[in-house]
Amino acid sequence: MFDQYGRKIEYLRLSLTDRCNLRCRYCMPAAGVLKMRHEDILTFDEILTVLRPLARLGIKKVRLTGGEPLVRKGLPDLLAMIARVPGIEQTALTTNGVLLAEMAGALQSAGLTELNISLDTLQAPVFTGITRRALLDRVKAGLQTVRELGLRQVKINCVPLAGVNEQELPELAALAKDWAVKVRFIELMPIGCGWQAGYRGVPLQAVRRQLEAAYGPLIPVTPVEPGVWGPASYYKIPGWAGEIGFIDALEHKFCHNCNRVRLTADGYLKLCLNQRSGLDVKALLRRGVSEDELGQALAQAVYRKPAEHLFGELHGHDWRAMYQVGG
Repeated sequence: MFDQYGRKIEYLRLSLTDRCNLRCRYCMPAAGVLKMRHEDILTFDEILTVLRPLARLGIKKVRLTGGEPLVRKGLPDLLAMIARVPGIEQTALTTNGVLLAEMAGALQSAGLTELNISLDTLQAPVFTGITRRALLDRVKAGLQTVRELGLRQVKINCVPLAGVNEQELPELAALAKDWAVKVRFIELMPIGCGWQAGYRGVPLQAVRRQLEAAYGPLIPVTPVEPGVWGPASYYKIPGWAGEIGFIDALEHKFCHNCNRVRLTADGYLKLCLNQRSGLDVKALLRRGVSEDELGQALAQAVYRKPAEHLFGELHGHDWRAMYQVGG
């Protein structure tokens, strides 16, 4: 499946819920949010009805997101059903890690192929300050469980924040020293609660210099594993089991290589993280369209995917927070 600019679209980020067991300052306001009604969220059957034509059109990878996807009841069952959809080759999930110790084994048994864990600090006071919840011990327990299970393709995602966690970035990177995990530093995007709350990101070139000062040169890694992958650039530190990655949507814009679309928990196909354009899939589903008709509508929508995200411009901007669009 190709868009109007010739980009091959193979990757769907699927939000399962707008709910979360943390209240991260760059994602949700302190008072919480007005939650979607249960009946407004896509059912498992509706999700599979959308996935089948998308897979026939060429979607090969599905990443489950939120909110926090692990709070969605029955998640392992849904994951197993997604893994059995013909054409879906990679089933991934992004989590804050709070429920991983309890659920990692079930996710592995259900067919999970990739796991991303969002973690901005290893210091309890900083964690509590960012997330408004004193749950770092549970996240660390989840990390340990994942490591003991031997899950492959594990990534830890960190957003460097000026004046918040920038001094401990080498410590976070060191998780990859003895564990074959990818520790990735992701540029803070100028959208949602984080920007409004005054958070500012650390330029990733500065992060790289900090890591090289601590550990020596970062050696570029050429991806060798087949599959559908995202925009991260990876590096190796000699003697380390894992890798270090960087994702910088602003410093080094990668829209020309974008291979993904997003489906929100309430059934809206978003063609770009930062733009409103898309397709109300739920409305089509609940009008009773056939899968063939749905496939045609999905292909037509994806063809119109915008050329770029246009961060910093007001026209067409999507002001919804990350928890509402699935990141």
